[in-house]
Amino acid sequence: MAGQNGGANFGALLQGAGRQLVNQGGQALLNYGAQAIGNIINEVFQKKEAEQKRFLPSIKNYKVLGETRPSSFGPAAYQDFKDIRSRCLSEGRLFEDPEFPAVERSLFYKERLDRHLEWLRPSEICEDPQLFVEGYSRFDVQQGELGDCWLLAAVANLTLHRKLFFQVVPDDQSFDEDYAGVFHFRFWQYGRWVDVVIDDRLPTYRGKLVFLHSSERNEFWSALLEKAYAKLHGSYEALKGGSTCEAMEDFTGGVTEMYEMNELPPNFYTILLKAYERNSLMGCSIEPDPNILEAETPVGLIRGHAYSVTRVKYVDIETPGRAGKIPLLRLRNPWGNEAEWNGAWSDKSPEWRFIPESEKEELGLTFDDDGEFWMSFKDFCSHFDRVEICNLNPDSLDPEECPKGCTKKWEMSVFEGEWVRGVTAGGCRNYLETFWKNPQYTVTLKDPDEDDAENKCTIIVALMQKNRRSQRHQGLECLTIGFAVYRLPDYGHVPKPLDINFFKYNASVGRSQAFINLREVSARFKFEPGQYVIVPSTFDRDEEGEFLLRVFSEKSNNMAENDEEVGMGDVDDRVKDIAPNPEPADPVRDFFTRLAGSDGEVDWQELKEILDYAMREEMAMRRGGGAYDGGGGGGQTTPPQEQSCLEQLLCALCAPICKEIGVDLQQMQSQQQQEQVHLNQPQSQELRGEGFSKDVCRSMIAMLDKDNSGGLGFEEFKSLWIDLRNWRAVFRLYDTEGRGAIPPQHLRDALHSAGYTVNAHVLNVLAHRYGSHDGYIQFDDFIMCAVRLKTMIDTFKGRSSGGDFATFSLDEWLNRTVYS
Repeated sequence: MAGQNGGANFGALLQGAGRQLVNQGGQALLNYGAQAIGNIINEVFQKKEAEQKRFLPSIKNYKVLGETRPSSFGPAAYQDFKDIRSRCLSEGRLFEDPEFPAVERSLFYKERLDRHLEWLRPSEICEDPQLFVEGYSRFDVQQGELGDCWLLAAVANLTLHRKLFFQVVPDDQSFDEDYAGVFHFRFWQYGRWVDVVIDDRLPTYRGKLVFLHSSERNEFWSALLEKAYAKLHGSYEALKGGSTCEAMEDFTGGVTEMYEMNELPPNFYTILLKAYERNSLMGCSIEPDPNILEAETPVGLIRGHAYSVTRVKYVDIETPGRAGKIPLLRLRNPWGNEAEWNGAWSDKSPEWRFIPESEKEELGLTFDDDGEFWMSFKDFCSHFDRVEICNLNPDSLDPEECPKGCTKKWEMSVFEGEWVRGVTAGGCRNYLETFWKNPQYTVTLKDPDEDDAENKCTIIVALMQKNRRSQRHQGLECLTIGFAVYRLPDYGHVPKPLDINFFKYNASVGRSQAFINLREVSARFKFEPGQYVIVPSTFDRDEEGEFLLRVFSEKSNNMAENDEEVGMGDVDDRVKDIAPNPEPADPVRDFFTRLAGSDGEVDWQELKEILDYAMREEMAMRRGGGAYDGGGGGGQTTPPQEQSCLEQLLCALCAPICKEIGVDLQQMQSQQQQEQVHLNQPQSQELRGEGFSKDVCRSMIAMLDKDNSGGLGFEEFKSLWIDLRNWRAVFRLYDTEGRGAIPPQHLRDALHSAGYTVNAHVLNVLAHRYGSHDGYIQFDDFIMCAVRLKTMIDTFKGRSSGGDFATFSLDEWLNRTVYS
């Protein structure tokens, strides 16, 4: 008995201990889970306003992406440099640009001039004007009265690379051969190079150039370049207070980074060195003095001034005590004068005594008052506040022209995308319910950087918003944009695209420093090899815009849209429940045969007659059960079996489409109760419009006309019947607001239920093509969308199997054809 009691007590003790252990462990696990999930759920993105509001360039007078931009000076026209020059030469006149005329509006759009500026051609300013005098160099660029030293710093950097320079300043023009007062320059805009044509009338005061000019009085390439860039932005005033990053991107098509000196990464000199090895363009600046414009510091540097970094190098040094290497940088003041750094390693400073002569020769050391000077990395970080780096595209430079040791290149991937209201404009992670709807892109990193102690991969992500078809003279205000990066698990399955649950329980591993209203935001990361997803977005949801997403890495990266494959899937079971037996009854064959005629097929006009007839038959049955005979008198009674067939046909095809032809069936039913209408009278006023549209009927024929006969046989008509029954059921399922339209946020789900899979790119195209002004998709537009989508997918599959579209993806094929 005692033993039994002891065993019972021990068992109870063990059970109690086990319960306590489980409870404590479970509670600890719950606490950990709550803490971890809580951190993720509470991840909040911050919004930041740019100190100076920037506008996107107003592209008004030449075609970009196949469009002609509106001009604030009148009707715009595509300007072809060679055509304009040829016409001017044949007519014996000098070109005057109607798109950027020599008027005050081209100079300023807000400020008033304190004196009259005169527009003069170079031949009116000096004798023997030239585009270049003894070539070009960074010393040619002199700042004028316009506060655009940021532009000058970029131009000075541009002169260091021959291929880049002549890509912006074409060498097919001069003041000697074929001169007609017309010049052109090329700028990179949103992934494409555009040609800006100008005349050579320049703003002057008392016969001298007011703005950017060359150190040589008769050299004009820099002044004309500035004018072209002003035209790109709408006016000269629009160039005030910009960023060197923007100009360097527009000159090169590169990706820029910005660093604040008080937040530098520990390997910053390595970043600068690797940037120089890859021929990146670099600029730096000091915060301006609020009281003094471009105030000079005691060490000879100018506040609020943009300097260009022209060399980064570990320099050999030999002191009496030891020998080694010291990190130095060479900088240039765009003024190109004696305003230079006067501290250590400045011109003729004693530190240069410890540099071997061979090293000085390799550096090309000179001590002229040319605005160029050297300084140590330590002093550089102490005296400057901001550094901007423009990393060049892999194909931007000619390897033969690169300086010794500067032949490395970035690997680059590029995608264009769009945020469409209600469809793919989900806003930032603060809007969890819609964040997952934004476009998503996967980046696969396999190989770590060379000589990286952590075996990690460097990646630069840059998100640029594209011009949003501005009609304002100075461009359209920038959206507040940013991005987040997520690590995909190495195992298990995740949906494509990532859904709300993924973002609910997974934190970002990297993101833009803030969401800000700049043209471009970028950030550099070091990630372990693996697969990552980048989600670009606006800060607020439902803000529309186009964007360019670029990824630079030291080693190769594989980038792709993180989305579904475009194609066909299974029809939603709920649709099958709504339309359980979509096939037409046997009597439909007789009905079809009677209307099709002897050839056994219906063309688009006969199909339209069938559908319009069925609609009128339904209205007649609602009014009293008779049959409509086409309006010719002598009504006949439709056999019950055929009447049932027509009811089924109408329910499948016509009732929801009445909106397209202007018929409100509910209103007609209400009026029916108040008045009697004889069936043999002409159509009532409620039946207005022309029935089914020509486009709808032709599209239906094209979708199912397998033998290219231009008509539908009964089997093809039956297939159309089944599809329309299903599409009507889908429409009813997603008309969640009861307004006879599908909300844009449900378009992807509606297409899923109809048996289609589409990615964000195709979804945006469909939303633009078939959505109304508020984004909602009416029934007839949804039918057209489904018809076109099925037709294109079937056509692509048929032709690609034969090798016709071996170079196209289905996504590209849809993009090329869905608007046709």
